[in-house]
Amino acid sequence: MTNTHSTTGARAHARAQAAAATITTPDTPSDIDPTKIVAAQRIPQGSYANIALGRGTRVRLSDPTGTTCAHLFLLRTESPWERLNVADTVKVPWQAYLSAGHPLLSDQGRVLATVLADSDGHHDTLCGPTTEGRHQLHLAGAKQGLEPRDIGPSIAVFRGAVVAVDGAIEPTGNGPAGATLDLIVHLPLTLLVANAPHPLDDRPTGDLDLLAWSSPADLDTRNDDPEYRRAVENTEAAWTAALNTEVPA
Repeated sequence: MTNTHSTTGARAHARAQAAAATITTPDTPSDIDPTKIVAAQRIPQGSYANIALGRGTRVRLSDPTGTTCAHLFLLRTESPWERLNVADTVKVPWQAYLSAGHPLLSDQGRVLATVLADSDGHHDTLCGPTTEGRHQLHLAGAKQGLEPRDIGPSIAVFRGAVVAVDGAIEPTGNGPAGATLDLIVHLPLTLLVANAPHPLDDRPTGDLDLLAWSSPADLDTRNDDPEYRRAVENTEAAWTAALNTEVPA
């Protein structure tokens, strides 16, 4: 065992651990320009990530083995008091089940992100995280200067739940291995994600892949629902105001 009682010994021990560490990142798909990538992480079971993302960033979450569960929470980076509101994310689009075109709304009626594509179909806006997942989100938020009270209800991706005819909430498990969910970021935001089991499905989770790249053209979404268009108008107005740095006389 390395003696860490001295600075020299502690340094040798730390460097030995670093040399033995294996850092794995997701593969870059051939249709994505590698120079546009702003983040690439493989998040193992029991771990979390926190990342600040600019407007026009496309985020791809992947379930390589068909076993993971990603608990997501979003906050507006420059105004972290504005954050994901799961109730409005369900209520405004008249839909509790996430799919392509679904907005993730803030508590100010603005679109933080939109689901662009989904090859999984097993998600949950109803249950929130486990105690473990909540703790991981708190740790992720702390890395961004956030306190536990700043982290509200989250969304689970890749391990779903549905409401049965009798009103009970039932787990749906995972989708296929290799499934993905893509988001486009409308306002600069901080994304917190925890890899932890679902409250109704406590099976151990597998790795979670996160890939993000600049793709501003994807802001031109094709959802023509009036509720969505109104939320986008609110979002664009806020973005225009944020770019105006002139102080009124």
